[in-house]
Amino acid sequence: MHSEPPIARAGLTVLLLVPAAVLAALVSAGWAPLRAFDRAVADRLHEVAHGAPALTTVMTWLTNLFQPNVFRVAAFILVIWLARRGARRTATWVAVTMIAGGVLGGLLKLLFGRARPDFLDPVAAAVGYAFPSGHALNSALAVTIAVLLVPRWWALWLIPVLTALSRVYLGVHWTSDVIAGLLLGAAVPLLTARAFTRDRAALTGPVSGGRSRSGLP
Repeated sequence: MHSEPPIARAGLTVLLLVPAAVLAALVSAGWAPLRAFDRAVADRLHEVAHGAPALTTVMTWLTNLFQPNVFRVAAFILVIWLARRGARRTATWVAVTMIAGGVLGGLLKLLFGRARPDFLDPVAAAVGYAFPSGHALNSALAVTIAVLLVPRWWALWLIPVLTALSRVYLGVHWTSDVIAGLLLGAAVPLLTARAFTRDRAALTGPVSGGRSRSGLP
């Protein structure tokens, strides 16, 4: 299977991490234009949510269907499947990536301590801090792993996008929360893949039925 040049993957990782870092800095600084943008989007979608109950039901189903634990269970099943096929290094990569991404998200939430949107008549509720969105981050983690293993599955990226949209629509996250979650969720697998192998073909080999000689079975 054709593999992406390491420099291209490194460039993509930078393109993901730089805007995530900028967003984090702006959130930390309480940059007024960003706060105003987040508030405006949240207020507008809140109005839509109350005026379109059918759509709100769909968004609620989406946010519940694509919650972080769903992707964690899916990753766990993938790890077992890969290990049983003898692809233990790839299985380890999947496990490390999901754990590292989840821990990173949790630590950032504690570090920034950002409050979630508040409304007098909320359509949904969530606990914990807002930045970054755990739903967006974990869905992006899992889907990026899947796309690195099977590149033709790139259309799966619709799942993190819909997940992120549902969180803002339901008023439990700011727009900047979900954007940061998507960026970080896509960047972490690229970073861990570089640590585990120099060639993406080494990761895709076990899934496509091939065997790699670069350390990944």
